Amino acid sequence: MPKKIKYRKVQKGRKAGISKGARDVLFGEYGLQAVEAAWVTAQQIEAVRVTISRRLKKVGRMFLRIFPDKPFTRKPAETRMGKGKGNVEGWVSVVKRGRIMFEVAGLDELTAKEVLRNAAYKLPLKTKIVKKIDTAIKQVEQEHE
Repeated sequence: MPKKIKYRKVQKGRKAGISKGARDVLFGEYGLQAVEAAWVTAQQIEAVRVTISRRLKKVGRMFLRIFPDKPFTRKPAETRMGKGKGNVEGWVSVVKRGRIMFEVAGLDELTAKEVLRNAAYKLPLKTKIVKKIDTAIKQVEQEHE
């Protein structure tokens, strides 16, 4: 949950399209990239953080690239339509296609892939594991086109 927000309740918005930023591995060596769009809740982010940090111990480093800054509302059960928007139920992060959500550094390739695969089980969307080199090569290819 953010410390301060401009509006208490926000509209749903759209998840379609490609992520505007955070599409390359910047801080770590391996990253978990979203293949489809979804809302990732604060609880899911925390579950992934715990899973990764348990496996890393004091060897590697973890970087979170998403933050739950969007409130979602829900009306009480068995309530009639109308009477305004429901109360804030929780916080989500809007993750679009191509976004790097989590990164790890200081691990060998096999361990890093295992850690990120275990983290992916906790998420409600399809993901793929990307290497820092892969994203750098992709940038070079795009520049030459």
